[in-house]
Amino acid sequence: MSEKVAHYDAQYGGFTGEVYAAIRRETFGEDIGQNSWLTTDEFRRFLSWLELSRASRVLDVGCGSGGPALFIARSIGCNITGVDIHEKGVEVANKQSQATGLASLAQFRLVDGSKSLPFEENAFDAIACIDAINHLPNRLGVLIEWQRILKPGGRLLFTDPITVTGLLSSEEIAVRSSAGFYLFAAPDADERLISEAGFELLRREDVTENMGLVAKRWHEARAKHAEFLIQAVGKETFEGQQKFFAMAHELARERRLSRFAFLARKPAN
Repeated sequence: MSEKVAHYDAQYGGFTGEVYAAIRRETFGEDIGQNSWLTTDEFRRFLSWLELSRASRVLDVGCGSGGPALFIARSIGCNITGVDIHEKGVEVANKQSQATGLASLAQFRLVDGSKSLPFEENAFDAIACIDAINHLPNRLGVLIEWQRILKPGGRLLFTDPITVTGLLSSEEIAVRSSAGFYLFAAPDADERLISEAGFELLRREDVTENMGLVAKRWHEARAKHAEFLIQAVGKETFEGQQKFFAMAHELARERRLSRFAFLARKPAN
């Protein structure tokens, strides 16, 4: 059984450093401060699904260190609120918001996304949750809460990167979930829960290939900077993270653990 790896604490701790920025560039191509399987080209495509404008109010659940949320504020000019359970990530996000002059548009709060959210009904035009819904227990309850705070006609975008689409061993599951709490989904579970929560499913897209590619590049980029990373986080954490990325690549390449993007809408009446 694999031990838990402090993946997010290690990433957020050195987020603004030059080496971590270099790793992101080597992994994603264009660095917007992401810490998921998300490339910028993919994100631009996802954002087009949400049909945002400058007047939109957006919630980013599992915002991490805020890179994608700040990208939305910068490129679209709308108001965005990011929430995350990792204190260090939220701290970095708010510092980045101030440093980039986007604090009037982008705010970040320490919130447990698996519980009732501190927002009024019909507060947002759109909700995004990229590669983070798998960290939230009680998926139906989460979706119902998102439905509550979305305006009628509002849109929801989320990606689920650990949908079980093949045979998995107990060791493979342990390694792939070594970065914290993970909720593995059966095929069609997300579609059923989206409907049960009162949403209309507009789109479902298989984006597994992107996850496999990013996992491979991330592993390779980190290997190039191994000496620095080992000094920064320790050999055990570094090796645990490398094992995690290697497993993510293998399971995605073999289509045994897949990633899907979903677009849903709250009914207008």
